[in-house]
Amino acid sequence: MTSTAALSQALGHVFARKELLRQALTHRSHGVPNNERLEFLGDGVLNCVVAGLLYRGFPNLPEGDLSRLRAHLVKESTLSDLASALDIGSHLLLGDGEMKSAGWRRPSLLADALEAIIGATYLDGGFPAAEALVTRLYSPLLDNLDPNSIGKDPKTLLQEHLQGRKLGLPEYAVFATEGEAHCQTFRVECRIPALDIRTEGEGNSRRVAEQQAARKAYEGLTHD
Repeated sequence: MTSTAALSQALGHVFARKELLRQALTHRSHGVPNNERLEFLGDGVLNCVVAGLLYRGFPNLPEGDLSRLRAHLVKESTLSDLASALDIGSHLLLGDGEMKSAGWRRPSLLADALEAIIGATYLDGGFPAAEALVTRLYSPLLDNLDPNSIGKDPKTLLQEHLQGRKLGLPEYAVFATEGEAHCQTFRVECRIPALDIRTEGEGNSRRVAEQQAARKAYEGLTHD
């Protein structure tokens, strides 16, 4: 584990109780105390602060859209990206097994550690300190947030785009199924007759294949 001074600077919070930061960076494979309880606490604080940021930042959005945006902002991939930008992986305390399997790069561990750090900040400096930390982390994301598309799956985006142009809904059809019953690959075509567009997708289920085909069609339409 490298010095946490640079991490504290990046976080914008200097811990009065430095043992809290160490605990937040300690995976259960390394021993006790670890960051599991802090992760639980941080998750609650994070959801509360992000809800407040969205509520104030998007005053005209209904509850359903606010919930969709919050789910996108607090999901594992978003958290792990933020953690990677902070270089949290280089500070993690891991057991031998996790070290050998490069656990410091695993998205789930990075996301958990960031939530634990938020929890540790709450215990160290109270809610204002934790709120300030989350606000610093999320401000760049919120500045570039498109509430009309974030968190929606490709089929929904494609359907809404076509409806906005007063065009018919896309059609999906499976044109090939490969592999054994327990390990099949589906190939699906997405057709938009009005625009003479055909795209293909594949996946281990019809739904996954349809989403892939829809994504290709949507990207083709919106990037023209």
